[in-house]
Amino acid sequence: MKIKDKRDVLILLMGIVVVLLLLVVGYVFLVQPALNGLVVKGYNAGVEDVVLSIAQQAVTCQQPVVLPIGENQTINLVALECYQETSQ
Repeated sequence: MKIKDKRDVLILLMGIVVVLLLLVVGYVFLVQPALNGLVVKGYNAGVEDVVLSIAQQAVTCQQPVVLPIGENQTINLVALECYQETSQ
């Protein structure tokens, strides 16, 4: 192998290393934050759906919505309109 051939192989390997490093940096700074943002948006949408569902259940006035909050503890949710109707 001649010196020029070794130099060409070394330049090629360094080019490959640079391209791989650019791909890793691009993923870490561009792709991963975008994916995390989508996950957070999905999580927040799920939380909104659950809270809305609980509120809609409470507004039906059929019975209080019982939510467990710990060991042997619950919260009973009743819409204010329902509470006022039963107390009159």
